Amino acid sequence: MTSNWFVSMAYFIVAVVFILGLKAMASPVTARKGIVWAGFAMVGATVVTFFMPGLNNVGLMVLAIVLGGGAAWYSGKIVKMTDMPQMVAIYNGMGGGAAAGIAAIELVRGVQHDAITSTLLALGAIIGAVAFSGSCVAFAKLQGLMNKAIRLPQQNNVNFFLTLLTFGVGLTVAYSDSPGGFEIFLFFVLALALGVVLVMPIGGADMPVVISLLNAFTGLAVGFKGFVIGNPALIVAGIVVGASGMLLTQLMAKAMNRPIKNIIFTPLTGAAAEGGEAVEGTMRELSSMDAAALMRYGQKVIIVPGYGMAVAGAQHKVWEMAQLLEEGGVEVVFAIHPVAGRMPGHMNVLLAEAGVPYDKIFDLDEINADFAQADVALVIGANDVVNPVARTDKSSPIYGMPILNADMAQNVIVVKRGKGAGYSGIENALFYKDNCRMLYGSAQEAIGEVIQHVKALEV
Repeated sequence: MTSNWFVSMAYFIVAVVFILGLKAMASPVTARKGIVWAGFAMVGATVVTFFMPGLNNVGLMVLAIVLGGGAAWYSGKIVKMTDMPQMVAIYNGMGGGAAAGIAAIELVRGVQHDAITSTLLALGAIIGAVAFSGSCVAFAKLQGLMNKAIRLPQQNNVNFFLTLLTFGVGLTVAYSDSPGGFEIFLFFVLALALGVVLVMPIGGADMPVVISLLNAFTGLAVGFKGFVIGNPALIVAGIVVGASGMLLTQLMAKAMNRPIKNIIFTPLTGAAAEGGEAVEGTMRELSSMDAAALMRYGQKVIIVPGYGMAVAGAQHKVWEMAQLLEEGGVEVVFAIHPVAGRMPGHMNVLLAEAGVPYDKIFDLDEINADFAQADVALVIGANDVVNPVARTDKSSPIYGMPILNADMAQNVIVVKRGKGAGYSGIENALFYKDNCRMLYGSAQEAIGEVIQHVKALEV
């Protein structure tokens, strides 16, 4: 009795610390503290688990913790900041896969449950398997192993019938008194296939929302599994992560002005982006010397980072340039769109890693009114989030999406590797405007050249 009371109280305490840690992550100032709190809470929950009455296979548990913790620590140490989105994706998948694995063990053991628990067992298995396989596809896309969005014939019909079949088989297996090995195998094959089929057609433009949604799926799957096996820590952590993930997904979908169902069933791929009016005009190029002069002799520069900056790993060069401009009396701030990059908060993470102070980073609502007073808007590898057709062209797939008003600055400089359209395949009308000039090349090299010219102007 005493042992049960101790375990329950300990789980309650670590759950409170975990929730406080998540709350602290809401502010950039306290985010690191929140990560530490949440991390200690998860370690604490793991330790408390060893005090549960009637615990078996302690040696295997310790071995799993050592192997999993060692792999996570090593991968976290060696991962580059530019590879953070794919690491987040695969870590999400591991959580979903673990939840699906617990469900598979419960089904193989043939443990009898009541109707509610059996239903949660099936739902957790499906959601976990979808999160695992879907996250693996997202990882492959972000890592460059899968360069094209693959859309099946009658994709939405395939999604619907595969979902229906998976749920039907899953509930049948979960409610069965003694499910056979083949039925269980078929169930998980269908669930894994569903995750692959759902994520395959989704392109990079929608990837931040997809990663957030898969994270929410993982949380829900873990929470359901906690209910099935009677583990309070899994219930609390899973439901909190699932709920916060769904809220973040909704906020990001709102930032794109696209319902979540459209992101899944009508993704922004090249095929989806064929609509919209043709963009007329010519893209005009400028030299790194001219770019340096425009910014050095201006009063205010707003930098808009995007995925191109992440790919080039140019965040340190960008901050070095910003510091040089500030030393010359130029006001420099950063404008971040909620869905810039390939994961939630992608640009914030890169800028923080480069040492950019939090008070120089502004989100869309905070900075948009300032573009009209800016001498230069420097767009580095961003595309759809600054495309003015979102305001003007009702036939465009991104019409209505809130964008950063970079086109309203007196001068716009776009650092871009080439003349192609963005990841969504939509031509950017900003590049053809009279006040816009293109600085071609890798962001790392282009900004490096600008830095040298800014230094020369100081002499």
